[in-house]
Amino acid sequence: MAVPLDTETESTNEGGLIRRSVEVEYWVIDERGQLTEPGDLLEASPGVEGEFVAPLLEIKTTPCESTDELRDELFGRLGRVLRRAEEQGKRLVPLGTPIHCGPIEDRPNERTRIQDRVLGENFEYVRHCAGTHVHIEQQPGREIDQLNTLVALDPALALVNSTPFFRGTKLATGARSQLYRRLAYAALPNQGELWPYVPDRKAWARRVDRCYEAFLTEAVIAGFDREYVQSHFEPEGTAWTPVKLRDRFSTVEWRSPDTALPSQVVRLADEIAGIVEHATDVGVRIEGETGHVRNDSVVLPEFEALRSYVDAAIRDGLSSGSVRSYLGRMGFDVSAYDPLSPELAAMGEPTRSEARALRLRYADRLEQDLSRGAPSTASDGQAHPSSDESSFRPNSR
Repeated sequence: MAVPLDTETESTNEGGLIRRSVEVEYWVIDERGQLTEPGDLLEASPGVEGEFVAPLLEIKTTPCESTDELRDELFGRLGRVLRRAEEQGKRLVPLGTPIHCGPIEDRPNERTRIQDRVLGENFEYVRHCAGTHVHIEQQPGREIDQLNTLVALDPALALVNSTPFFRGTKLATGARSQLYRRLAYAALPNQGELWPYVPDRKAWARRVDRCYEAFLTEAVIAGFDREYVQSHFEPEGTAWTPVKLRDRFSTVEWRSPDTALPSQVVRLADEIAGIVEHATDVGVRIEGETGHVRNDSVVLPEFEALRSYVDAAIRDGLSSGSVRSYLGRMGFDVSAYDPLSPELAAMGEPTRSEARALRLRYADRLEQDLSRGAPSTASDGQAHPSSDESSFRPNSR
């Protein structure tokens, strides 16, 4: 669930840094590595909520103006949850899927029941997905530049791909993205896939309305009363595309990446916010196939070219030279990231018992990451330009 911007400060941030917040989902396990329910871990800290499946919880922050503020809040809330978890013999796992397990139970929820019937057996894919959402404060009159920039940054999901496995089989370097986008919503591709750039808010609204109508139609075919479904879903709530305008929260939401170690999440949110802020300052244009972010310009590749980068980011992650080059041109310090998925892939396809051991191992990694604290995006506080002197690289914010 997103955090709405504080109405008392919503109009007082002019001239300041663009605020950002994150929502990070983690699997809950017991001391044997089995998935389990969070129980009263949900009461350990503000900003902690249950997800639609039983063994998943979400930790969210409030809107923050700086990397330090975001890091302190995320790490503080996560730390309180982990302390409570230790008392109860539970752990948290920072992986995009649970690697290998049987059926995952839903929490009782009417929205979930409706989706389950509409999507049918494909909804099982969604139950195995844990992700990170980054919310960027909308800048009046520049929301479409922000939205289109985040669409172009979708391949940055490769920076934090955290597991290649679904039910013990290697699916893709970014297995969660493959599950969520390509398999779960195969019958309703406009619901889960990345949408093309839009020219204005009216075009976005029309796209959302068409998506909503398609969902309502499928729900009626599945046996639901149309008005009943409308009482549980508003148009914005039936578009599960990776990048969304969230009018309810005055944010642009980037839903592309997996869950990951908290230091990785903070670094990525910082770079994303810096690039989007730069785009609102200099404006954007869409042309060609390469794309770049420089001190005086932001150029987004045409959508068909972008799709090839997205496909490679999901399939190959940072092992793809084209993805690494693209992300470098778009302003990311690619060398600063060490995604977990290649580590897991190198271990081979696990059995269920091996998956339980791996969940315990990566629960250890989460706790170690928290205890070390998160480094600034640029450890020396300076930008790190590429060999092109005019290339843009966001400072730590």
